[in-house]
Amino acid sequence: MNERVPWQGWRRAEENAGLPAAKGPGSRRPFGQTWWGKAWVDALVHRSNLDPGRLSRGRSYARRGSVLELSVDPGVVSAIVQGSRTTPYEVKVRIRAFTDDEWEAVLDVVSAQIGRVAALLDGELPPEVVDDAQAAGLELLPDAGEVKTACNCPDFAVPCKHSAAVCFLIADALDEDPFFLLLLRGRKRDELMAALRARRSTGGEQPVVKRRPVGVPAKAAFAKKVGPVPLPPKPMAQPGVPSAVLMLDPPRQSGIDAQDLVALATDAARRAWELASGDGDGGLGLTRDEDLARRAAGLLGTSALADLAHRAGIPARQLTSWAIAWREGGAGGFAVAVSPVETTSATPPAEGAAGSSVVRGGGDAGMAEGREALGAGAVVEGNRVTAGRRQLRMGMDGLWYLFGEQFGDWVLRGPGAADPRELLGAGALGAGGPLS
Repeated sequence: MNERVPWQGWRRAEENAGLPAAKGPGSRRPFGQTWWGKAWVDALVHRSNLDPGRLSRGRSYARRGSVLELSVDPGVVSAIVQGSRTTPYEVKVRIRAFTDDEWEAVLDVVSAQIGRVAALLDGELPPEVVDDAQAAGLELLPDAGEVKTACNCPDFAVPCKHSAAVCFLIADALDEDPFFLLLLRGRKRDELMAALRARRSTGGEQPVVKRRPVGVPAKAAFAKKVGPVPLPPKPMAQPGVPSAVLMLDPPRQSGIDAQDLVALATDAARRAWELASGDGDGGLGLTRDEDLARRAAGLLGTSALADLAHRAGIPARQLTSWAIAWREGGAGGFAVAVSPVETTSATPPAEGAAGSSVVRGGGDAGMAEGREALGAGAVVEGNRVTAGRRQLRMGMDGLWYLFGEQFGDWVLRGPGAADPRELLGAGALGAGGPLS
């Protein structure tokens, strides 16, 4: 990637100043012009559906050259972004890199397609490679929830405008070279080419891709016995607000605030949409605090969160912390964030439990894995291992969770992992980052 040099003329000493407005041909240029770049931008747009305003500001940042440096490693893009303050921000964008075994499975499928191999060896990346990865049980293109961003700015939104700017430049990189996506998934271009040439040079039979038996389609079997299958109504492309609550105010004597009714109805519509579209379970079975954290996660960055905290009878700062924990780690992350020290490690999961492959005990001995990951000087207290401004916590689900100290609070930084070293790997809030 080309290094961008910031224009210093707009900053004045001892003062925060706004960036200059973009002008000329680059002021409105689009991102994602190729098939690969557009797929990346689509994932980013879906990731930001709760706050499209920040996405727009991130697009403006990208257009006017606010991303000063950008480097790529397997699974992570690191960047420096100049905001309105004099000190630039550090941004990380992550997607999961495939394991060696997963790459072997993908190459098995690709190698069975002579035309595909020829295109790759000629330096082309046909879109059909996505189908090959799916045949191996993997998704080459990240979905909306797989693009993880982190920035050391004070904005809790995900992505913030600085992270969004970096994501748009990733789309630029994919437009120029789609093999950039394979690097994010863990394979450099020359490594991929070498593996394909090695497979061709063996002279053996091409691997056979196993197909599932076709069987009898359920639709045909139903039609033979009963008749044509009725078409179920399709859910909307996205949840909306029930029109009735927008048209009719509740009776005055009911004591119900119209704004509260709209908020509750909108939330109920979203949960129903999740169930109808298969995009979640609608939050069924959540406790009162879990459901409160879930609702607050959708209000981060808005004044409605403070109003929700007031009505729930808890401090807005506490609810904000709950919301971040829910957004980053779901129910497991929320549980480990709100549980007092030692509670989560008292009853470790049994062998083979979901999210855990080994038995982990409580106490200092059971936390040795986390202490080893954080290195010399790490302090163990119950289910927590702390070193500087980083803290690892063991959850009741058998996963480790990474927290970073921010404004005097411990804030969850992402989903859990069975191996704490995954959370502290290359570029994961490591040396030189905001939490080191």
